[in-house]
Amino acid sequence: MENCDRIKLEVSLLKKKKKRRIKFVIFLIILLALLCSAYYYFIYLGNDIPLVEKEKELSVYDVNSNKRPIAVMIDNNVDNDEQVGLQDAYLTYEIIVEGGLTRMMAIYKDVDTSVIGPVRSSRHYFLDYALENDAIYAHYGWSTYAENDIKALSVDNINGLYDDAFYRDSSIAAPHNVFTSIDNLYLKAEELGYDTTSSDYENLNYVSKKVDLEKTDNSLNCDGENCSLEGRSLTSIDIPYSNSEVRSYTYDSDNGYYLRYMNGIPHTDRDSGEQYHYKNIIIMKVDNSTLDDYGRQDLDTVGTGVGYYITNGYMMPITWEKDSRSGKTYYSYSNGDEIKVSDGNTFIQVMPSSRDVVVN
Repeated sequence: MENCDRIKLEVSLLKKKKKRRIKFVIFLIILLALLCSAYYYFIYLGNDIPLVEKEKELSVYDVNSNKRPIAVMIDNNVDNDEQVGLQDAYLTYEIIVEGGLTRMMAIYKDVDTSVIGPVRSSRHYFLDYALENDAIYAHYGWSTYAENDIKALSVDNINGLYDDAFYRDSSIAAPHNVFTSIDNLYLKAEELGYDTTSSDYENLNYVSKKVDLEKTDNSLNCDGENCSLEGRSLTSIDIPYSNSEVRSYTYDSDNGYYLRYMNGIPHTDRDSGEQYHYKNIIIMKVDNSTLDDYGRQDLDTVGTGVGYYITNGYMMPITWEKDSRSGKTYYSYSNGDEIKVSDGNTFIQVMPSSRDVVVN
């Protein structure tokens, strides 16, 4: 009888061990499936999978995409109809360079623009705005100052002097004939080992609803007749960089955006023929000085200054503040509240503080 009981006990233990083994194998299978899924979504698909789903939706870029922006230096020493691909940029900067001329930097995200250019060389103060947008910085050549700063600041950059992400159009005279594409730049960025995803690219406080500066004026720090902010309607504005270079915008109320002009001539895309237009304009007045006999410029990008925010037919005086070269510029009304930016592409005109805008 004791032998029978012992045999029954051993059989029972064997069955329990078998069940535990089966459960352990099932657990391993589930764990392996989860790991494979995670690898597929976050490694294989990579940039196309959002890390955190956000409630806000914008048309200016996909807030649920972690694709890293790319900033491209744009030649502005060409005619008004020789640039291409700029309308796709969600954010564009224009800043003075030597000789009273200007250069632009167009920033792209969540687009596949096939032709961008002409691409031109770097100037060191553009790095400050590429860094605050966590953008990969693309350019063709550099000044000595820019070369030194790119290395010192460890800027992820793609330089056409050494990298094959760019090409020359032989039908156009050099040096105004260098072009690239978004696909070329991302492929080269991956080849160079740069991160092509970002969680820190957001620099402007975009909102999905319409920003009404006329109402904003009535809601901020107004005490009777003494109002710290005074918004005004805007039909057109001239932004002078030098005696030879003036940028202008006129408001198209039917479409709710601003048409752009360079020296009084419509600024149009080479391939589409469409006049460039922007939902928002931010004007920053920044001190500049001459560095060398060639006339290269330096800008006081770190610190504070004044400017204007323009959207939906109105403009408002603002203040800008930047605490370091890589720090994000904070744009605020006089009461300190951060400006809310209308959903749409934005042009930031970084103009010399010694010049004054002309509003019509």
